[in-house]
Amino acid sequence: MASHHLARPRTAAAGPPTSPGPGITRRQMLLGSLAAVGGVAAASSLAGCSPATASAAGVNELAYWHLLSGGDGINMAGLVEDVNAMDHGYQATQTVLAWGAPYYTKLAMASVGGRSPDVAIMHASRVAGYAPGGLLDPWDLDLLAEFGVQESDFLERVWAKGGLEGEQFSIALDSHPFVMMYNLDVAEQAGALGPDGQLAPIESPEQFLEVARAMQAVTGKHGLSYGYLGDGAQMWRLFYTFYKQHDAEFDLSGPRAEVDQDAAVASLEFIQQLLDGTIATQSGDYGTAVSEFMSGESGLFFTGVWELPTAINSGLRFDAQPIPTLFGTPAAYADSHAFTLPHQSSPDPEQRRASYEFVADLLKNSFGWAEAGHIPAFQPVVQSPDYQNLIPQAHYAPAAEILNYDPEAWFTGSGSDFQNYFLETVQGVYLNGSDPADGFNAFVRRVNVQLDKPNPV
Repeated sequence: MASHHLARPRTAAAGPPTSPGPGITRRQMLLGSLAAVGGVAAASSLAGCSPATASAAGVNELAYWHLLSGGDGINMAGLVEDVNAMDHGYQATQTVLAWGAPYYTKLAMASVGGRSPDVAIMHASRVAGYAPGGLLDPWDLDLLAEFGVQESDFLERVWAKGGLEGEQFSIALDSHPFVMMYNLDVAEQAGALGPDGQLAPIESPEQFLEVARAMQAVTGKHGLSYGYLGDGAQMWRLFYTFYKQHDAEFDLSGPRAEVDQDAAVASLEFIQQLLDGTIATQSGDYGTAVSEFMSGESGLFFTGVWELPTAINSGLRFDAQPIPTLFGTPAAYADSHAFTLPHQSSPDPEQRRASYEFVADLLKNSFGWAEAGHIPAFQPVVQSPDYQNLIPQAHYAPAAEILNYDPEAWFTGSGSDFQNYFLETVQGVYLNGSDPADGFNAFVRRVNVQLDKPNPV
């Protein structure tokens, strides 16, 4: 049987904010607390010198904004501390802002008002709404290559997501897809493991239902944990995974959404089959699903890679993989945290050069980000022997090769209202067994209302 030992990340958790675990430094605890607080929190790096002494020493002081809270925030603080300690002529100071709309609003206002940070994290799915309005500066790929980072270091679709009209507006740090975790003990008792000790291939909707029911017979509660109640993002992640597995397009480039209704209805009907009270509860929220799987009350779990530290800390024997291809085309919903250059009217050349080196250093040293669950975008890290020995990360890493970002429009992407529109119009399909065609058509109508509006930024 394959080994399922997992390297323990530096973070206590990579998903929603949690209490810092044992072994976390006072500095990490402070930064994690700052990151979890709404509004703005500035966190000076404690590696080396303060910004004041950095300036006196002729070091480029870099302002770095991001929206990473909880365990992700602690982990990012550690990565910044590590690269600052490399003494490459910069000292990055983090500013952590509240996730979602508050972050993106403040980032836009900073760009318009001439108070932009040197570097900022954005979700790759949000770049299309910001770059056309002049809020982001394009990357100089020749300069980036001087620091050892180039297009060939990234998967094609991950790199392409940062491009717009021939220019590159973001450089991905990671991809964080929707994946499937599974309880090894439950899977073994259900007869679902293959000879390699991993889940045997599942290749059709009928086979998935059969495996999930076999696992429910073992747990006595549910075969699958999937929480969505009141959570449009969770609803959309699963729907869009199945929708894209039908090789269906969701095109928002014109005045009206171009969609495949048959694929949408088939995807929603299958989700209704899953939410039958036996395979999965019909009315579970995200927290309930996490708790259920971590306590051994289900065998399968649809979740994001950000829950890896939670699973590790639970002590569960588990593994993970891309969600099985049930409808013909390998596909997974995902987004990426990506580095951007918020617009500056007259950027200082040396400051910009230091910003490029800072980003390159973070990319090259993103193994710690991988330990916490995210799939590094910088492929030399993924292809390293150390990463290949990380289980289950190496088992679900192929999800990055089949990822699908949100349909491209100014109002889509993580932290936008797009997924809330899906919640408002389609939750009844999940919860009450409402007609899938009616729910999906209502969603498309809501999307078309947005397409009639101009991009506010």
